[in-house]
Amino acid sequence: QVQLAESGGGLAQAGGSLRLSCAASGRTSSTYAMGWFRRAPGKEREFVAAVSWSVGSTDYTASVKGRFTISRDKSKNTIFLLMNSLKPEDTAVYYCAGLKIGRGSMRNEANYDYWGQGTQVTVSS
Repeated sequence: QVQLAESGGGLAQAGGSLRLSCAASGRTSSTYAMGWFRRAPGKEREFVAAVSWSVGSTDYTASVKGRFTISRDKSKNTIFLLMNSLKPEDTAVYYCAGLKIGRGSMRNEANYDYWGQGTQVTVSS
């Protein structure tokens, strides 16, 4: 089992920045990638960004590309999401998730095996 714990959410003004963290514990050796998803009020949960654990390759949804940066610290089993130039439409609960080896695309929510509880990000205009 793998446990994920997010932190770093909160309130920011439009144009501001926040950094989310997600620490993984437990049996992490089979992790292929870790990602961030978000669910805005009244909407489906959507892919935000992901990073492959061994190589560090990244992928982003179009709406955050150039504003958000995902990174990992392998020594601490932690990933980060640096969110710059925040917009009110970035308001959502952000979830960290882990993808095992062989499970498929990092973009597909259904492929992820373990999830954090989520952290609220609110961006005011």
